[in-house]
Amino acid sequence: MTGVLTTDHPAWHAHEDGSRARAVTTTSGLWILVHDRDGLHVECVSGTEDVKPAFVPTDPACLPAAAPAELRAGLSELGVTQRLANPWLWDAISTAILRQVVRADQARRLYRLWCRTVGTIVPGPFGELAVAPTPAGVLALDDQQFASVGAKFHRTALQAAAADYQQHHTEWERLDAADLVTALQGIPRIGPWTAAAAAADYTGDFSIYPHDDLAVRTWAAQIAPDYPWPDKKNSAFGPMWTGWAGTDRTALHTLTLSTLTWGSHAR
Repeated sequence: MTGVLTTDHPAWHAHEDGSRARAVTTTSGLWILVHDRDGLHVECVSGTEDVKPAFVPTDPACLPAAAPAELRAGLSELGVTQRLANPWLWDAISTAILRQVVRADQARRLYRLWCRTVGTIVPGPFGELAVAPTPAGVLALDDQQFASVGAKFHRTALQAAAADYQQHHTEWERLDAADLVTALQGIPRIGPWTAAAAAADYTGDFSIYPHDDLAVRTWAAQIAPDYPWPDKKNSAFGPMWTGWAGTDRTALHTLTLSTLTWGSHAR
């Protein structure tokens, strides 16, 4: 297993020695994942080991040749990286919803408080970890419980998503990344950005991620500060970014996920 792990998802908690830990739910059990100096450790703590968490490798050799040389050089320094493909579609959807209209640091705090307060607590190697509440659990919350964790704005989207997930998740879980984006946009208050972020998190395919996301823009500008990047309010960024990859989805996936990894990783 590679030494570089993508840690963009807010469930990854950092320990003072640089180790990272996360609790995740698969269709068969509850797992604790730990990344430290010895690599990645995966343990099933509840349920069965039938469905294991899966990691998606990303190789900088697949970066598009048309991308700026300075950007490619910075991303290539990461080497081959690994990112967990979120094994629970519901967590991917609810995480993307909680990222709506808030900054990344606020979304991280909100997600963690949400899981810790109304989700399931799991003993971890450095202290308590938590996983998101189930869709049924979300539908059982009252308005005050949403407000108490700062999710009042997200309440209706989370409730609509929970209800639709209970009806359609078996079908959704069989879709490819692009079709999943389309299906998720059928949920009230789920737009293209939220649907794409959730689908990329779940499938591990970042060719369908919202490529003009502020995080992508921010890290790209830091990796290649001399490149004339469009202003953050300029809509030219997305077409420019995807244009470097052309029709090569692997190249686009590599460009986007490697950039996100550059900004959020453990080595």
